[in-house]
Amino acid sequence: MALGERIGHVFRGAAIGVAEAVPGISGGTIALVTGVYERLITSAGHVVNAVRYAVSDVPRGRGWRRAGQQIGYVHWSVVLPVFFGMVPGLLLAAKLLEPVLTEYPEHTRGLFLGLVLASVAVPVSMAGRPWRLGHVVALALAAVGAFLLTGLPQAELTPHPLVVLVVAAVAVCALVLPGVSGSFLLLTVGLYEPTITALNDRDLGYLAVFATGLVIGLASFVKLLQWLLDRHRRMTLAVMAGALLGSLRALWPWQTEERSLSAPGDNLLPILGLFLLGLAVVGTMFVAEQRRLRRAAQELTTQESTYQPPESYRTPVNR
Repeated sequence: MALGERIGHVFRGAAIGVAEAVPGISGGTIALVTGVYERLITSAGHVVNAVRYAVSDVPRGRGWRRAGQQIGYVHWSVVLPVFFGMVPGLLLAAKLLEPVLTEYPEHTRGLFLGLVLASVAVPVSMAGRPWRLGHVVALALAAVGAFLLTGLPQAELTPHPLVVLVVAAVAVCALVLPGVSGSFLLLTVGLYEPTITALNDRDLGYLAVFATGLVIGLASFVKLLQWLLDRHRRMTLAVMAGALLGSLRALWPWQTEERSLSAPGDNLLPILGLFLLGLAVVGTMFVAEQRRLRRAAQELTTQESTYQPPESYRTPVNR
């Protein structure tokens, strides 16, 4: 893989990390838009398999062969740069975006509304055509479910270690499921501010419990999602598109603290400008990724059409 592409993956990871710190926008959405989603999901599935084989084979004296094979299947050229970009992106967002969200909530929601709305094109394009009635119904049901979920009033949970563990296991689904924001789930149960504070203050005890929950949730969910993408790809992508549409409720700029929606009011023009900027950013990323995929497909087709088998494989022609 070229150095420029690796650097691109670092920036993609940074964008995913920033998204994970922002309530209402999913890191999985950014992974979809930037074209690394399926490789990350596949790699996570191989890592889970590797751990499972290591736990089952090594104590029985079967060695590390199967675990090593799974580790070899991981797209490390994508995973490592994304990870190295994601960590500083998350830390930077936790430090800088929190006051921005507090001071300019309507403006930031307007920007994110444009980002996520444009992102709906990604799973729709990946699903391909034609769409059946079942796919449309699944999209509609997912949109309604996400809309209702993002309208739930905020609760207040005590950050007990067991509570933090369970909530983190559920919130990590947002990392692999576009349309569901892990930060928004934390906000809904009242653990967003304690988690951001722990991240900024380097509270290692809290962060260790939270990270354990992330690992448990990721190991439990990623294999299911990988299976769904393998066996029911179009239906799964339809549900993802619906979840993205429904999650737009959380990003409507004009809403009360109780999450009741209201008509557009103050600052309409700057918010509209930020909304259009969000549409343009994701739209540009989407078009660039589609062009990259088309170029890769054309190069593969060209290589196949110009391939000449070795002399020993060629069938002699009778004269």
